[in-house]
Amino acid sequence: MSIVYVDCIVSTNSGDTPADVSVPEIRLLSATGMLGTGFPEESLRRGLELDPHLIGCDAGSTDAGPTDLATGRCRYPAEAYRRDLRLLLPAALGAGIPLIIGSAGGAGGDANVDWARRILQEVAHELRLGFRLAVIYSGQDKADLKKRLGEGRIIPLPNSPAVDEASIDESTTIVGVMGTEPIVAALRAGVDVVLAGRATDPSIFAALPLLRGARPGPVWHAAKILECGAAAVEHRTTPDCLFAALRGDEIVVQAPNPALRCTPTSVAAHSLYENADPFRIVEPSGTLDTTHARYEAVDDRVVRITGSRFVPADPYTVKLESVRLAGHQTVVVAGVRDPVILENLDDFLESCREGIEARVARTYRDLPRASWSVRFRVYGRDGVLGHAEPLREALPHEVGLIIEITAAEQEVANNIAATARHQTLHQPMPGWHGFLGNIALPYGANDLVRGPVYEFNMNAVVVPDTPEELFRTVIVDLPETGSVGAGV
Repeated sequence: MSIVYVDCIVSTNSGDTPADVSVPEIRLLSATGMLGTGFPEESLRRGLELDPHLIGCDAGSTDAGPTDLATGRCRYPAEAYRRDLRLLLPAALGAGIPLIIGSAGGAGGDANVDWARRILQEVAHELRLGFRLAVIYSGQDKADLKKRLGEGRIIPLPNSPAVDEASIDESTTIVGVMGTEPIVAALRAGVDVVLAGRATDPSIFAALPLLRGARPGPVWHAAKILECGAAAVEHRTTPDCLFAALRGDEIVVQAPNPALRCTPTSVAAHSLYENADPFRIVEPSGTLDTTHARYEAVDDRVVRITGSRFVPADPYTVKLESVRLAGHQTVVVAGVRDPVILENLDDFLESCREGIEARVARTYRDLPRASWSVRFRVYGRDGVLGHAEPLREALPHEVGLIIEITAAEQEVANNIAATARHQTLHQPMPGWHGFLGNIALPYGANDLVRGPVYEFNMNAVVVPDTPEELFRTVIVDLPETGSVGAGV
């Protein structure tokens, strides 16, 4: 039996497609989808028994929003990083294979990388491990970007705002998203461990196979599947390891954990994750095309993939990720169960907004209206999808209401939040008479002060002269005796 999705074929028949053996088999082990989320120690041990040539681990993305990049903080605690690194460093060094970590520290900014580097070196010291470490920084210099902007080398992505010097100046942090080339250069320099700044997730796994001459189509497809760890299995319950072998034109994927199953559908479905187009996945050096990929069951836990293609890019581009300060924020958390209000919720919230604006204008006569904002999030109706929610008109029996106040200064945000909370609590509503209490406040009058909040502010690519020139590599020998090299 086979299931067909356009030209992407998912088959439960193992078939007998021959492998191209012009390049020796290359075996890759993904420790987990995100450093700091953990993995079973037994899975790592079983993965090592499959004799991998590389252990890779993604460590960040834009999934958590702009704050990690703006602040240099990581969403996962240092102790979680230590736990994973205490297992991964001895595993890779003991096997004599590279360990590659990408987008270190949660966002891959220079401060994030330095935070992760300190933890890595502490673990190395604790375990008395000696090795050669490459640290690849992806932070961008504003003056250099302005120069490239003037040369026409910074190009906004479709449906994105134009980039100008003001966009660059207002950015708190800017990184370039590296491809495989800086990692390949580090591997050529003979390093044992690569700690990379912001990188495309598949680049972590694609670098070594490409260095060894493997075919780009299968390499990039295997790398895309591996970057999320065991996300490509059926019914994953916790983060876990994933293994892939590259054999010429084919990829063989399995989970080291015997309790987990890779199936043609589960592996093919992973192309839908985090991608606007499940058949075309763009990298700096080109595009992975899985339109004609075929997914076949080798047995009830192992999947073979053939038919992956890679189309080189012209020109080579590096995506820029940047963040700016959006303001300071205070949040009011409330609940509404009044049926009269719920029947007329939009009118109620609009009247609350008008009341808040009028009271703030009376209190802060010199405060520009453009310097602050109020936003209502309604959970239980459309808090996730907003106006795209197809069931928006369905009448809930209660909703959760979040009132966000963002202003240029924290004290102003706090004060306006107090006004907004009181106005919403007692806003008059047609259908009721007398003094009203409209909302339930689980934390009383103790609003939640979020502090500085950030937003992404550029969605563009830059065209470099060489793939490596936007990144800076420092190589050190641990125990550290000083820098062995820089700018590799």
